[in-house]
Amino acid sequence: MTHQNNSGEYTMETRTPVTVLGLGLMGQALAGALLGAGHPVTVWNRTPAKAGDLVARGARLAGSAEEAVAAGPLVIVCLSDYDAVRGLLGPLGGALGGRVLVNLTSGTSQEARETAEWAAGQAAAAYLDGAIMATPAAIGTDAVVVYSGPQAAFDRHEPALRSLGSGATYLGADHGLAALYDVAVLSLAWNVLNGYLQGAALLGAAGVDAVTFTPIALKGIETVNTWLPGYAKQIDEGAYPAYDSTLDTHVAAMNHLIHESEALGVNAELPRFVKALADRAIAGGRGGDGYAALVEQFRSPAGAGA
Repeated sequence: MTHQNNSGEYTMETRTPVTVLGLGLMGQALAGALLGAGHPVTVWNRTPAKAGDLVARGARLAGSAEEAVAAGPLVIVCLSDYDAVRGLLGPLGGALGGRVLVNLTSGTSQEARETAEWAAGQAAAAYLDGAIMATPAAIGTDAVVVYSGPQAAFDRHEPALRSLGSGATYLGADHGLAALYDVAVLSLAWNVLNGYLQGAALLGAAGVDAVTFTPIALKGIETVNTWLPGYAKQIDEGAYPAYDSTLDTHVAAMNHLIHESEALGVNAELPRFVKALADRAIAGGRGGDGYAALVEQFRSPAGAGA
């Protein structure tokens, strides 16, 4: 049973009651992890049948979104987009009053900041924007979930938030940071995957299957991982010494990739695009710098400096 101390706060002897709004695959995983950590959980979804397994595990199904929000001090929402969040909670009037709203819906940093202002207008005690960098299966284990907004709100509810993933990380007061980190990591993921797929296509054209290629690819990714701390220092300092290869040398290798792709009938658009960025950097006097100098091209709008 939960109880409060004289200050009205839930003590560490009990678990904070949590409401979860939205029971898609991720919402179900979030509610399940909270139940597994011992939190009293109230759930709501437009399709009540999705709550069946959670109710069987001890969750309480609210009859309305307003009833669900009223059930506890911490409200977690995970819907299709930010418009859906405001569309669901907006008609509830002052139901959010005094509660901490944690929005784990995917979106942009601008949407996060706008929703923070909207939540303040709803009299929410605090608004935390979050981003889930994991699949539903990882929730409740080592999933990385990042949060931005008032640190006091994160600190107060960190035990509950950490039950969603041991990688719970507070990023800062700017509500937009979680969404910005999310898209930055997506950029990283897509670029790694696209590079792997390009390599698999090249080797596949020579009769090598992807299963055979993958162990070598993983070694290559491990090597690139070791470069990132050094690149980070160069980016922050704005100086890009060529400790291994200059951009001029990299461009020569890029040409090899382009020619191999074309010779084997493999799409060469991706390596041509990367080479175009490098060519632009070299034209701007960066040919003797290291590869990290390309960050300047990513900082500029398309075509700037061309």
